Amino acid sequence: MFGAGSPGTSQKAVVMTTRKRLGPLGYAVCLLAGMVWLSAANGQDTSERKIVKKVEAEYPAVLKRRGIGGTVRLKVVVRADGTVKDVEVLGGNPALADAAEKAVRQWKFSPGSESTISISLNFDPNS
Repeated sequence: MFGAGSPGTSQKAVVMTTRKRLGPLGYAVCLLAGMVWLSAANGQDTSERKIVKKVEAEYPAVLKRRGIGGTVRLKVVVRADGTVKDVEVLGGNPALADAAEKAVRQWKFSPGSESTISISLNFDPNS
């Protein structure tokens, strides 16, 4: 295994040994390369796709009357043609999350390579 020391060697000791072998610049280059590789492996696209068609989420009337709001975080996979391939709820009130997911599935983005983006939708009962 890469970077494995003898049994009982701590991760800190392995990192320090690796830094000494590579030097500060070499270590930084390896770290950056690893981050780029992980980003590509996860299909994450750090650039934002322009929204061409945005459908507003329907605020559940019961929640709005009761003053229940919040932010729903979503992970959205966008196809190359700009249509939504998949939506995963990352956090937020489940009732609001259902409304957010339903709306975002209808969104259309500018064409580009298939990418994954994070979206946050805010539900404000006072608006």
